[in-house]
Amino acid sequence: MTEVHVNVLRVIEAAAALGLNITPQTFPDGTRTAQEAADAIGVQVGQIVKSLIFAVDGEVVLAYVSGANQLDESKLALAAGGAICQRVDADVVRSVTGFPIGGVPPFGHSTQLRIFIDPDLLKFDEVWAAAGTWHDVFAIDPRVLQSVTNGVVVELRRTP
Repeated sequence: MTEVHVNVLRVIEAAAALGLNITPQTFPDGTRTAQEAADAIGVQVGQIVKSLIFAVDGEVVLAYVSGANQLDESKLALAAGGAICQRVDADVVRSVTGFPIGGVPPFGHSTQLRIFIDPDLLKFDEVWAAAGTWHDVFAIDPRVLQSVTNGVVVELRRTP
C-alpha cells in the first residue's frame, strides 16, 4: 500500500466536510497539464478541470475551465465585476490555496475564494480535478462541483 500525500488527505477531508466521498487516483507520470491528465485517465481533454488562479482588480479569484478551453481574462474580469485581470505567481497560488500550481483542487483551500465555472464543464456527466498534487486526480459530477463550491457558471472561454 502506498502512502497518501498530505495534500490529498486534505482534499479528501475537505470533500467529506462538503458531504462528498471522493476517490483520488494517482498517476506517477503526472497530470500537471490538462492533456497529460486526459491521456493518463483516458478521457476527453474537455473533462479535465483546470483550476486557474487570477487577480481581478487585486482580488484573487478561481476559475474552473475545461481542459479544452483557454481562459479569456477579460471575461473573467467582467464576471468578477472588475476591470483588470492578471496572472498571479506560484507563491500567491500556494498562499491562497495551500496547493502548488498543477495540483490545485476545487476545494480545501487555505482561504475562501470566489469561484467562476466554464459552462463547457457542465456538458459532461463526469469531470476530473486535481486532488492536491501533480499526480493525483478525482472524478466528480460537474453539477455537484458547481453546487458544493457555489461557483458562478459564466462564459469564460477565449474565442478566436
